[in-house]
Amino acid sequence: DCGVCGGDGSSCAETTVDILYNSDADIYGFQFNVSGADVTSASGGAAASSGFTVSTSPSVVLGFSFTGSYIPAGSGVLTTLTVVGGEPCLSGLVLSGEGGSTLTGSVEDCTTIVYGAPSVPGCTDESACNYNADATEDDGSCSYAEENYDCDGNCTADVDCNGDCAGSAV
Repeated sequence: DCGVCGGDGSSCAETTVDILYNSDADIYGFQFNVSGADVTSASGGAAASSGFTVSTSPSVVLGFSFTGSYIPAGSGVLTTLTVVGGEPCLSGLVLSGEGGSTLTGSVEDCTTIVYGAPSVPGCTDESACNYNADATEDDGSCSYAEENYDCDGNCTADVDCNGDCAGSAV
């Protein structure tokens, strides 16, 4: 009625947003800022499953354990925020590892927390000509030698009397 939420009240509606995570290390604590919406609460996800206390203000979320528990390395829903006012976007990420160590993570797509090596697309088939030992995600780019040839185009079969690789002329 006072114009704070807009004429139709839609911007006052509470919505929930899953905060996702993908981490190569156990997470012992987290904190992040939220812009674009006001946080009213946080619940569920791996934080709740791990016994974390998750504290919120309209623009900050803090998750930690009084008992020393941690969120195991992996991926999924970290916590679910209840927000008012728009689409939330995370920033100012702080992650803690074992013994209070700092984990340098990043935020992708406003609501996904990532810690660890980024995926490296490429060919992961060791028998392919363009195998990439550093690739962690097969991107379908593998190429293979033609039958009876190696990756450099050298004939690997017998050459017939016409000089054809794997030919049948006698």
